[in-house]
Amino acid sequence: MAAIKPKASTPNPGTMSPRVWLYSILLTFQYGAQPLISKRCTRREVIVTSSVLTCEIAKVICALILMAKDGTLKKMVKEWTLVGSLTASGLPAAIYALQNSLLQISYRNLDSLTFSMLNQTKIFFTALFTYIILRQKQSIQQIGALFLLIMAAVLLSIGEGSSKGSSSGDPDQILFYGIVPVLVASVLSGLASALCQWASQVKKHSSYLMTVEMSIVGSLCLLASTSKSPDGEAIRRHGFFYGWTLLTLIPVVANALGGILVGLVTSLAGGVRKGFVIVSALLATAMLQFLFEGKPPSVYCLVALPLVISSISIYQKYPYRVKKKEA
Repeated sequence: MAAIKPKASTPNPGTMSPRVWLYSILLTFQYGAQPLISKRCTRREVIVTSSVLTCEIAKVICALILMAKDGTLKKMVKEWTLVGSLTASGLPAAIYALQNSLLQISYRNLDSLTFSMLNQTKIFFTALFTYIILRQKQSIQQIGALFLLIMAAVLLSIGEGSSKGSSSGDPDQILFYGIVPVLVASVLSGLASALCQWASQVKKHSSYLMTVEMSIVGSLCLLASTSKSPDGEAIRRHGFFYGWTLLTLIPVVANALGGILVGLVTSLAGGVRKGFVIVSALLATAMLQFLFEGKPPSVYCLVALPLVISSISIYQKYPYRVKKKEA
């Protein structure tokens, strides 16, 4: 009997194209270098909201330039609809805005070590929602690779947070205003990442267009928050560009380009592989700190390195394969 063709599903290739590898490597080093660049180029007086808003504007400009370059800008202008935009980008943007608020609440009520460790669970939730929404299954080996990656992320978090003091306070406050918000934020991060992948791979929404739409929605949410936030008060008192120098533009533009790369990696490789990039970026930060600041990597970082390399190798080598059923 002829073999029944398997049901079409979202592709989950075992290998990535050279272009995707390039985007992933560039994003890894952008993520890794961003803390060092920001520390060296941004003065303490700079208002965070002004920096974030400028970064979102830069993302929009970069994305529009790239769309004009590849010839999709005119097509987008003709075919764009508000309903399609809200469906593809509005929901993920709103989810990310809520996630960022929850992370801010959690960060104030947890020590950095606990916060960082719990925040790594978003890798697991990304894989879970990718399966629920896109039916993208993981092989047993890939599931094992994800656990290796989470272990590496936890080790890197321990190394980062071991030098910082732990918070001690009311257990109920730590639970309800620390642990619960960061776990909910991790769930939302996984959901938003899977929705972005769904919009780009299933709805064929351009990653550049999604960057523009999500930046605009995120900026509107941030502007709305300035009416009562301390940053909003600081902007009204001192001005939007208070504390800025020409060097401040460097981390802003670098962060904007990173946002473009996030969209490309999520669109072409998926949210789970983006998780590998983010964890790898922690190693890149440690390496760059050693090269430019003479700060040697911690023992935790050295142990995490082979775990990250192994997890990436296993995840790429053993993709899920659909078994053909005989009639």
